[in-house]
Amino acid sequence: MRIGCPTEIKNHEYRVGLTPESARELVAHGHEVWIESGAGNGIGADDAEYRQAGAVIKDGPDAIFAECEMVVKVKEPQAEERARLRQGQILYTYLHLAPDPPQTADLVASGVTAIAYETVTGPNGSLPLLKPMSQVAGRMSIQAGATALEKAHGGRGVLLGGVPGVLPAKVLVIGGGVVGFNAAQMAVGLGADTTILDRDPAVLERVGIHFESRAKTRFSNKANLEEAVCEADLVIGAVLIPGAAAPKLVTREMLKCMQPGAVLVDVAIDQGGCFETSHPTTHADPTYVIDDVVHYCVANMPGAVARTSTYALNNVTLPHALSIAELGWKEAMRRDAHLAAGLNVHAGQVTYKAVADELGYEYRPIDEVLA
Repeated sequence: MRIGCPTEIKNHEYRVGLTPESARELVAHGHEVWIESGAGNGIGADDAEYRQAGAVIKDGPDAIFAECEMVVKVKEPQAEERARLRQGQILYTYLHLAPDPPQTADLVASGVTAIAYETVTGPNGSLPLLKPMSQVAGRMSIQAGATALEKAHGGRGVLLGGVPGVLPAKVLVIGGGVVGFNAAQMAVGLGADTTILDRDPAVLERVGIHFESRAKTRFSNKANLEEAVCEADLVIGAVLIPGAAAPKLVTREMLKCMQPGAVLVDVAIDQGGCFETSHPTTHADPTYVIDDVVHYCVANMPGAVARTSTYALNNVTLPHALSIAELGWKEAMRRDAHLAAGLNVHAGQVTYKAVADELGYEYRPIDEVLA
């Protein structure tokens, strides 16, 4: 199979779909790999490294989109990239379609076979291709929140860990999944007064056992959520419904009881955000203020630590890429139901139920596509 990897063009997105090591692995299995010149610069991998791995370097993205059977990316295709997609081509990347009607419409119109990293499943309902970026985003959320809390960035001027004789900041983590767990690890490590909210007793028990007295757990209902939000200096939104739009848990009304300069970090912004007042921002302009509360809603947080993120991502995406290249996407999905869960759009039809329901498309079950 001829596999192409273009340069990411989203604002301040420095990751790349294939590392030189991944390209080498694909080439070793008999496939042809085309890399856009400069695609790996953001992770410190130049064209020479890709050539040494056996890849072909192409100037610009045109040839990759026009001639490659599978396009491997990191972020959802931007409008100019979507215009280049074609019938029968495989797109393998993060998509986050539920909160993005224009992207979904373009993918449907293109006829492309779109496989979303974030809905590929693993044992026990896990999301192994989303997990490494969730780990990165969770850890980064505390760094970003700590910076936004500084007075020069519009925050309260509070140090997360405090100092002897001065209380630490209160950090609220909404959601005890992968993002929330990693955010709590960082917050606790910095000495913050950390509370984790979740509505799953099993999750609360698991994080409670792990953190012991270093973090508090609390069942998430409307009353507890509102009280905890009002008390917090920093709130991390770490809520996920796989493939679907995130629920708006923190309302604008709740902001009125927060301290001026308090900070909200919405890690769920890729799926539409879990704060009513959230809208996507970029690394170039990451924050805005509503009702004296600082909002950080960067939609590609892991792009800021591109090298770490790219290698973590390739560790989990490469095995499926190899399977698709070896067997073709249809046979690979017949053999692996976990990979089949990643099919979101095929030949003009939406094949992921949460996306179809959210955006009003007719749903075509994956089993029918694979029959």
